[in-house]
Amino acid sequence: MAAINLKVNGKNHQIDVDPDTPVLWVLRDHLNLLGTKYGCGIAQCGACTVHADGTAIRSCSTPISSVADMNITSIEGLSENGDHPLQKAWIEVDVPQCGYCQAGQIMNAAAFLDKNPNPTAEEVSEAMKGNICRCGTYTRINKAILLAAKKS
Repeated sequence: MAAINLKVNGKNHQIDVDPDTPVLWVLRDHLNLLGTKYGCGIAQCGACTVHADGTAIRSCSTPISSVADMNITSIEGLSENGDHPLQKAWIEVDVPQCGYCQAGQIMNAAAFLDKNPNPTAEEVSEAMKGNICRCGTYTRINKAILLAAKKS
């Protein structure tokens, strides 16, 4: 065990965990941030996506020690009131079906739009292809991302 200093959603934390503990479990089990979901555990589905210094990462396979000096943002930290352009677009387009993957989808999309604020439909599809939606809401997800890009 080691004391690891973290900055998560703008707040400083000191967590006493094994340095190899995945970010996902620190967020969920130690900080009670339950919006980030466990999907596959092998960084293939994207349900666990969070930001480390603005870059989308798979928190299920990223050791906490590798992000100790970074600013971590979970879905809870994306906006204080749930009014991020992507969150508003998600509601407007009625994206979620079961909703399980949606936090990871939104976090991946947010990092993508930060780097490419005016994407084409093809660029959105390419950027999001690593995030799996078991309900198949890909058309609505892509539509919401394009809508958020227009409104940002």
